[in-house]
Amino acid sequence: MSLRLSTVILPVDRWHEGGRAKWQRAEELGFHAAYTYDHLSWRSFRDGPWFGALPTLTAAGTATDRLRLGTLVTSPNFRHPVTLAKELISLDDISGGRVTLGIGAGGNGFDATALGQKAWTPKERADRFGEFVPLLDRLLTEGAVSQKGDFYTAEEARNIPGCLQRPRLPFAVAATGPRGLKLAAKYGQAWVTTGDPKLYEEGTPDQSVEALRGQIERLGKACAETDRDIADLDKILLHGFTPDRNRPLESVDAFVDFAGRHQELGFTEIVVHWPIPDSDFAVDEAAFEQIATEAVAQLG
Repeated sequence: MSLRLSTVILPVDRWHEGGRAKWQRAEELGFHAAYTYDHLSWRSFRDGPWFGALPTLTAAGTATDRLRLGTLVTSPNFRHPVTLAKELISLDDISGGRVTLGIGAGGNGFDATALGQKAWTPKERADRFGEFVPLLDRLLTEGAVSQKGDFYTAEEARNIPGCLQRPRLPFAVAATGPRGLKLAAKYGQAWVTTGDPKLYEEGTPDQSVEALRGQIERLGKACAETDRDIADLDKILLHGFTPDRNRPLESVDAFVDFAGRHQELGFTEIVVHWPIPDSDFAVDEAAFEQIATEAVAQLG
C-alpha cells in the first residue's frame, strides 16, 4: 500500500489571522488529511492562544473541499459520548463526509483536571475508554440509544440522520496497551501511535523502529483474537515523538529515509506537525513544503 502523508495543525492561530490560511494551504500542498489536537490546553502552549478542536474543524470543513479532517486525538478527559456524537455527525455533514475521529484514552495533561476532578489512574483511564468507545460506536450507528454504564449513560439519545459516511465516520484508535489495542482491533478503521515515549530522551532511532515493530506485532495478535485481518486497519504514525525529533523534516532525503523505514514496518500514513516558530515544532517552512509536495512520490 502506498504511504499517505498528512499534517496536524495545532489550533494556536485566530481563524482570520492565519488559521484559515494554514488549512487551505494544507489542501493546496496535497496532504491526505489535516488533523488537530483535541485539548483544552497543551504543554508549552498552555499560556498562549489555543482554540477548540471541533469548531476549528468545522471552519476548516467550510474552507476546504478535498482534505480529510480529524482529531489526533479526542479523549474522555473532558468529553462525553452523547454530546460528542452529536457534534461529530454535524461536523461530518458540514464537511461532506471528510472526518476521521482520532480517539485515545487520554493522559495526565491539563485536560485531566481542568473540570475539577482528580487525574485518573492509568487503570481508570483504560476502564473509561473501554466504555467510551463502544457507546460512541452505537451512538453514531443507531438512531436511538439507551445505555447505563459505570461511567457513561445515554437515555434515548438520538442522532438522526447519522453520519454521511456509512455506517459511521472512521475511528483511528490511539493505543499501545493490550486493552486499547483490542479496542482498535474491534472498532478502529485505523490505529495510531507516537512510538515508545520511554525512548524519546535517551533512545535511538533504531530502538524506536524495533519498539514500533513490537507494537504492530501486538496489534496483529489483538486483531487475530477478534478474527480480523490486521491489513484491514490503516496504521498511522504521528511524527515528532520518537528519538528522530525533527531531523526527518530537515530535507526531502531525510524524510524519505525516515518514512521508508516506517513504511516497511507496515505504516500507511505519517502525520507531521505544521511548523510553529519558537516551539518544538519549529522547522524550515520551505523544506516542509518541499517534503509535502515531493516526498511521497519517491516512496512509491
